[in-house]
Amino acid sequence: MLNHDKRRTASSSGMTKKTPEPGLKFGKRLGLALAAGLFASVATAHAAKAETEISIAAINNDALITLQRLSGEFERQNPDIKLRWMILDENTLRQRITMDIATRGGQFDLITIGNYEVQVWAKQNWLAPLNPIPASYRLDDLLPAVRQSVERDGQVWGLPIFAESAMTFYRKDLFEKAGITPSPHPTFDQIREYAEKIHEPANGVYGICMRGQANWGGNMALVTTLVDGYGGQWFDDHWRPMLDTPEWRRGVSWYVDMARKYGPPGTASSGFSENLALTVSGHCGMWIDSTFASSIIFNPRESGVADKMGYMASPVADWQNGAKWLWSWVFSIPETSRKKEAALRFATWATSKEYIRMAGEQAGWVRIPQGTRVSTYQLPEYQQAAPFASMVEQAISAANPIDGTRLPKRYVGAQFVGIPEFQAIGTSVGQQMAAAIAGNVSVNEALRRSQNTTSRIMMQSGYYDRDVQQPANAAPAAQPAN
Repeated sequence: MLNHDKRRTASSSGMTKKTPEPGLKFGKRLGLALAAGLFASVATAHAAKAETEISIAAINNDALITLQRLSGEFERQNPDIKLRWMILDENTLRQRITMDIATRGGQFDLITIGNYEVQVWAKQNWLAPLNPIPASYRLDDLLPAVRQSVERDGQVWGLPIFAESAMTFYRKDLFEKAGITPSPHPTFDQIREYAEKIHEPANGVYGICMRGQANWGGNMALVTTLVDGYGGQWFDDHWRPMLDTPEWRRGVSWYVDMARKYGPPGTASSGFSENLALTVSGHCGMWIDSTFASSIIFNPRESGVADKMGYMASPVADWQNGAKWLWSWVFSIPETSRKKEAALRFATWATSKEYIRMAGEQAGWVRIPQGTRVSTYQLPEYQQAAPFASMVEQAISAANPIDGTRLPKRYVGAQFVGIPEFQAIGTSVGQQMAAAIAGNVSVNEALRRSQNTTSRIMMQSGYYDRDVQQPANAAPAAQPAN
């Protein structure tokens, strides 16, 4: 068989012997040199790609979009970390994150969730505790109510991007025209009086705008806040629903009546975005909603009535500690992430006092992330640009998600209940509230249905036995907290 690997020649004895390939030694040296160069190139390329890429799931609101735009500075300061963003609307974001984290898919290294999810998911071991947090981050600079909302069992589970409470926005020019001197802390009766005087639907101006879109974080955030103002709450300290009660009937009756008499068409399906659009275009005489909206309403670049707007607290009735909404969007790290150190490094940068100052200098002071840090409200540039700043700080600081209700309770949350079942419960009740605004059901019937549905879900979830449940209209056994 012919050997194609080696050349052979005939010797004087007729035997064959190996003949060195011309330049073989040089070829070997060249091959080794080329191989060494190749390996060096590969190593260099690998080193260039050795940066850690973290996947971030974020909500598409103004604060996060601004953060994404400014995050190149973090990458310049941390060349070993690459950020990959996925910006989604709130409903899609919740679905994607919940599915991934519940199935331990590991798709995301950093997620934006609310303080509701922080409490529930930390208990379910779906999140990683955030440690070590560097001393330079200044945890003690966080507003106490906000810090409390992201802590559980002595650990921090989320770093707040921005926080919000509730307040009432109003058109100063319409109030002046109607001869109204607004109270800084109005009652429900006063809000009704204001709305009646400024309601001019023929001119495209509506007395009041409110959320009506059915969702636990939509209309029920507002409804719960309003009911709190009347001294109502979701559950007593035995987990029995308290929806079919005088406090809920009064709060919901006020809400439905105001929406139907003084609200714009389509209130039953309007959410935050729809009401914001109506407000900045001058169609809302008043709007009760998130303090977060202030950064847009008072921004001349985004609001056609920025110079005509005023603000006052959310209305209350019997219970002065009510109407205290507290929500924050935070950065949390899923337990499944393999890049926790890099994710935490970015989260601390993105929620730091230094980032807030940079955002003010580059994006505008009125748009900086609000509601998280004491130091934010000490910035003279922010105080000058944001006349609403002190009201927002007061509203957030006054929120008490632990024991802010009239009667004792076992749940954490102001405008929500910190249990896994609340998403289903809140959305179901929200559908009844929207139906009442649309005139499809009475307030009493909507609350009766809500009470029964909530009782059934709580019983099925094991919060109490049928034998110990009180009738829906029974007086609660708990005693007033104050």
